[in-house]
Amino acid sequence: MSTPVTPYGDNPFQPGMSSECYLPDQLIAGDFKLVTEGQAQFAAGLTLKRGTVLAMQTDGTYNMANSGDGSPNAILADDIDSTAGPVTGGVYLSGEFNARALILDPTLTLAAATLALRSWAIFVKPSVSAADPT
Repeated sequence: MSTPVTPYGDNPFQPGMSSECYLPDQLIAGDFKLVTEGQAQFAAGLTLKRGTVLAMQTDGTYNMANSGDGSPNAILADDIDSTAGPVTGGVYLSGEFNARALILDPTLTLAAATLALRSWAIFVKPSVSAADPT
């Protein structure tokens, strides 16, 4: 004789169990060696998302790169929120990155960022879409 199983919660496959699904953000686009800096400084007043194209400022802090403040030279590795004061965070200093996953300042074009980042061994790769071409 078997006992029926009653599903509980949002995971009906087995009571008392749960499942999680990892959904990668597709930022990393190849197997070129990733180099990171875990103690990059960010000035107060910023809220930036993973994948933001960054430029180091003259004071040694990072900010979102734009067309007027110097060359982009890093990619943000994790979300940061420095609204309460300066923080440290992780940045990528080299690697291959998906062009569609990068976050750019509206004044900075993808072509300009790609060219500038190349000199820092940061390679921006176009992604291949699975969308129907018609």
